[in-house]
Amino acid sequence: MRTEVKNWLDSAQYDLDTAEHMFATGRYIYTVFMCHLALEKALKAKVEEITGKTPPKTHDLGYLVGIAGLLPDKDIEEFLVEISNLSIVTRYPGDFQRMLKDFSLEKTESILIRTREAFQWIKKSIAL
Repeated sequence: MRTEVKNWLDSAQYDLDTAEHMFATGRYIYTVFMCHLALEKALKAKVEEITGKTPPKTHDLGYLVGIAGLLPDKDIEEFLVEISNLSIVTRYPGDFQRMLKDFSLEKTESILIRTREAFQWIKKSIAL
């Protein structure tokens, strides 16, 4: 594995671990933010692997999936769209108090579980 790909993947794993820690401490907004970031970096590892070039500076997971040439199943594809949209709210909060209510323990736990699944799917596509 090329060093650049490994760096992206290691950083993605670090972010996923951080999401786990944020969830454990009740910091649900940051849990969602870190889940998105972990998936973004995992996809950038795949993009780097297949193109041999630094991935574009984008947060759009769907765009990265396309560049990576990956074909997610319907559940993963829908989740990637969902978490891409949710991450915009975590970056640019319109109503912070509402966001605190919207990211309940149950909703955030579901996002974290689905992130783990999507992360594993991406990771399996990378030649280790």
